[in-house]
Amino acid sequence: MEMFTMLLGLFERAALLIIFLFFLSRVPRFRQILQKGKLRWQESIAVTLLFCAFAIFGTYTGINVEGSLVNVRIIAVLSGGILFGAPVGIITGIVSGVHRYLIDMDGVTAIPCLITSILAGLVSGYIHKYTPKPKRWIIGIGAGMICEALTMLLILLFSYPDPLGADIVSQIALPMILGEVNIGLIVLLVQSVEGEKEMIAARQAKLALEIANKTLPYFRSIDEDSLRKICRIIQEDIQADAVAITDTRNVLAYVGFGEERYHIGNEIISEMTKQTISSGEITISNDVIDEKTPDIHSLLIIPLKERGDITGALKIYYRKAYKITYPLQTMAVGLSQIISTQMEVSRVEEIKAAANKAELRALQTTIHPHFLFNALNAIASSIRTKPDRARELIVNLSGYMRYNLELSDELIDIHKELEQVRNYVEIEKARFGSRLNVIYDIDEVAVHIPSLVIQPLVENAIIHGILKVKGPGTVRIRVQDYPEFVRISVSDTGAGISADIIERVYHDRMPGNQIGLYNVHRRVKLIYGQGVTITRLEQGTDILFDVPKGDVVTR
Repeated sequence: MEMFTMLLGLFERAALLIIFLFFLSRVPRFRQILQKGKLRWQESIAVTLLFCAFAIFGTYTGINVEGSLVNVRIIAVLSGGILFGAPVGIITGIVSGVHRYLIDMDGVTAIPCLITSILAGLVSGYIHKYTPKPKRWIIGIGAGMICEALTMLLILLFSYPDPLGADIVSQIALPMILGEVNIGLIVLLVQSVEGEKEMIAARQAKLALEIANKTLPYFRSIDEDSLRKICRIIQEDIQADAVAITDTRNVLAYVGFGEERYHIGNEIISEMTKQTISSGEITISNDVIDEKTPDIHSLLIIPLKERGDITGALKIYYRKAYKITYPLQTMAVGLSQIISTQMEVSRVEEIKAAANKAELRALQTTIHPHFLFNALNAIASSIRTKPDRARELIVNLSGYMRYNLELSDELIDIHKELEQVRNYVEIEKARFGSRLNVIYDIDEVAVHIPSLVIQPLVENAIIHGILKVKGPGTVRIRVQDYPEFVRISVSDTGAGISADIIERVYHDRMPGNQIGLYNVHRRVKLIYGQGVTITRLEQGTDILFDVPKGDVVTR
């Protein structure tokens, strides 16, 4: 009965530790420590002091049995080391073991308790390092029981032949060994708090993705206004007092408290921001003391990276101290990675768009000189014999040239493009006479297309189709209205295109002196995502492409 009373008393004292740990786990700052994978040195010191206090408290509250103490010291030592690593366990073991020795230096249990306390610290560090988390609680119970059994054995050895040692062991051995079950309870309690870290991470990841989804439209064109809107969304969703984005030198956007003190484009004045950008490490401060921002007491600065290079920082401010919690930090890190990726994608898209515009312009200019020489020859040959026709051709050529001078990267009305085609055809008819017949089959449509995509196809049909065979030939220009798109096609009754040329166009292998058809294919593909479709007919060639109705998105 007395042994059961001692066991119950031991569980009561262990329960005090468990209850105390439970309430500590509700304190946000301590909860953050429990949820961290790796502690900073200040946090390690705090945890070590806590478990040292637990161990010493366990000694002082022990049940006295003939000079020995039935206590929870080993429970505190092993729990601290298993949960937080060897330094915590070893230091706690040494401190509590020396304390136990000093308060009862002449007692038969003093040296055995010193030895097993230090040994328990070493064992706890080993368990923390080499045992999987799910098994630590049961391994901890076993290690605690072994340590207490060793303590009993050492008491017998150090007290021999005094029967006092055997008497003490007979009374306290079973309660002390069975009491180590509390190690498992303490480890499971703290691990349950650690387990919440995964749920927190999931919630914060969801929040980061929601913010990313809201901000995504503003990354399509990064400027001062879009960055301000991005900062505003982040500020509202995480309830921060202020949010800022910088590059490596200047403030790009700042919203929230103190906004009137920041001007976009101003140089970064915060030393902590400069240090973050220089080191690439996250800066967290829950007790800021800065005369430049006296009302800000918590801040989180996270470097933004593109392709491994630091390009700026995301800064989150709070006016109250200790607002940078572990969940907020987790979310902000994930959000900064998303922002970095979106900014990088946005810059790539801007570069790609600029390259596409440059390529479109280059493709247009390569077409212009090709036609001019033949047009001037046709006009020259008509001046003496057919002056009225020559005047008409000059009007056609001037219209053609004016059209070229007004070219831009913007899409134009299809009717304007068709007028250009008619100018071209009239000049070609003057050159080739009855050999060339052109039929226009045009539906009434209202779409915009790239400039100079129909005329090169007509030119290709005439030069490489009609003129390659004897006798007259026909070129048919169609614009057909369909529910979802407008189909533009140019067909001829000429020689017909070779399979080799079709293959070269489709696979970007056209030689430099045969670029008309290929240029059209490339430009149409750049804008609509799908180039021209080329079909060799029984007599001649048909080339077509589709223009979707509604908004056109450049690829």
